[in-house]
Amino acid sequence: MKKKLFIGALALMGCVLVNAQSVKINGVAQMNRDNEGDQMHPKYIAWCSELGKGISMSDYGTWTMTWDGTSLSAPVKDPDYKMSDFYSGGQFTDIEKASWANDLLLMIGNSGALYVDKQLVTVFSRDEQSTPDEELFAVRKWNAETGVLLSGRSDNFPKSARLESAGMSYNPKDGKVYGLFYLTGQQLPQDILDDPDYSPDPDDDLTDGDAGYCICTIDLGTMTVTPITPGLYYYNFVTFAINSEGRAFALTSGGTSGAIMTNGKVTDLDGNLAGAQLCEFDLTTGLMKTKPQQAVDPGTGETYTEYVNIYEHGTGYCSQYRRQAACFSKSNPNIMYWNGYINSGKGYNSWGSWSSLSDKEWKTNGKYDTALYAVDITTGEATMLSKIKDRFTFSAIWVDGDDPSDGCGLNVMTGQGGTTAMSLTTDNGQQTTDDWYDLSGRRVENPTKGIFIHHGKKVVIK
Repeated sequence: MKKKLFIGALALMGCVLVNAQSVKINGVAQMNRDNEGDQMHPKYIAWCSELGKGISMSDYGTWTMTWDGTSLSAPVKDPDYKMSDFYSGGQFTDIEKASWANDLLLMIGNSGALYVDKQLVTVFSRDEQSTPDEELFAVRKWNAETGVLLSGRSDNFPKSARLESAGMSYNPKDGKVYGLFYLTGQQLPQDILDDPDYSPDPDDDLTDGDAGYCICTIDLGTMTVTPITPGLYYYNFVTFAINSEGRAFALTSGGTSGAIMTNGKVTDLDGNLAGAQLCEFDLTTGLMKTKPQQAVDPGTGETYTEYVNIYEHGTGYCSQYRRQAACFSKSNPNIMYWNGYINSGKGYNSWGSWSSLSDKEWKTNGKYDTALYAVDITTGEATMLSKIKDRFTFSAIWVDGDDPSDGCGLNVMTGQGGTTAMSLTTDNGQQTTDDWYDLSGRRVENPTKGIFIHHGKKVVIK
């Protein structure tokens, strides 16, 4: 049953306790704004006759930063490379690395990204009005450690595939991948639409029907999204993450209209913590966890029961409705790391009015600044660990070597786990040599004995 929820904010004094131990956070870099426009500037190198295409490079790819308990290191590209690694003296010196560098331009997750067991899935959405519908979503799969593109140069999906999400995450308790996917009413299963307890949002006037977020599972082999929520939620969700206990959490966006206390946290007019708010979902039903609360109709004076978020206050930090990311470490299920924004991207202009400001002033006005937060899921309150240098943001983040999905064996290429013991040969008895990779993601021209990836499947050659 779809419930309209009322998010309040009660004061809660305290702070998030974060282990002082070093935590390395990796992430898929997401486009932000720089002084002169786009942050990730592609640079054209030259035409490569061996590959039959032009080669470019950019700052797209995976980056890493380390929180040592007191400070956060500046994000650095990992794996990193320089143009001289593959191009020098007007010629390409390493064709394979040139192709790899060029592929990284495709690592864009503007409609969501997922890390699972040293692999990545990125979903890139195109403008529906300027591209054919069948090319709305481009799905690409990667080796998270090497940045090698495993599939997706032409894996396009239509709008009906409903792949846009606030985030996706692996559940170690049942081995499935869940996400908060953005759907319309017509995209919900008919049994949900026929449920007498389901009703669309009366304030929604979209021509394509009721629209909102819905808890779904996703089959990574086919990229099939299956809703499990009997209804939609009408919040601007900006993150989604599942901890090692199988508990699922999301954050809403939050503005900067409240007062800022001396500790930097945002409060409402009553002094209660405001800003972005934490929500928890039941993955069995797909429903947000709520609690009953007595309320009085101001018009009639009648008392009724409303259902409110179990977290009665905000995180204490404002954010905005732009792509963000969150994750848990396997070893600490109570702290959610959140790469969020600090403000709503607005400030005072030269006339003293609160409005949008030029991006060229971001270093002084703080517009679109980003930070690494730690959210205590026992209270819903957050602590800003540090601003992130050069206001980096990510479409997916994970704790290096300590993600709840590490070691699960799920293959993003097939959506299945485990290893298949088989040997693939051609008709003349020779092993095929196209599209073979070792488990680190490096191409293998002549595979012999061992475990390899071939056309998206793990293969044991005996």
